[in-house]
Amino acid sequence: MQTGTIALEGLEFFAYHGYYKEEQKTGNRYTVDLQVTSVIGDEVSDSNLGATIDYEKLYQMVAQAMQTKTKLLEDIAQRICHAVLANFERALEVEVSISKHNPPIGGVCARAKVTLKQSRTS
Repeated sequence: MQTGTIALEGLEFFAYHGYYKEEQKTGNRYTVDLQVTSVIGDEVSDSNLGATIDYEKLYQMVAQAMQTKTKLLEDIAQRICHAVLANFERALEVEVSISKHNPPIGGVCARAKVTLKQSRTS
């Protein structure tokens, strides 16, 4: 069995997530990094997208998850992990990091970042 990693790095979104009401009203900038470890089929070729993970579909899953308001970044990351594993049989493990730019913590902080990893067996 051959495995590989497909990654999307630096996906940027403006969304309305946050624990506090003010965050949900004003919104913020977010960056998402996604890495999927998967089985790469022996039949992979220039024209057989089904032998790998379609990163355009991965992007669409992330974009959809980012549109749904939520209080915690962990919730978004968990939804992305579940969606990838549910939609791609070849996916063995998903790791997603979500960064909130300039989080409201009362001090200087470029980004607050949450990373979740989920495998098909867990």
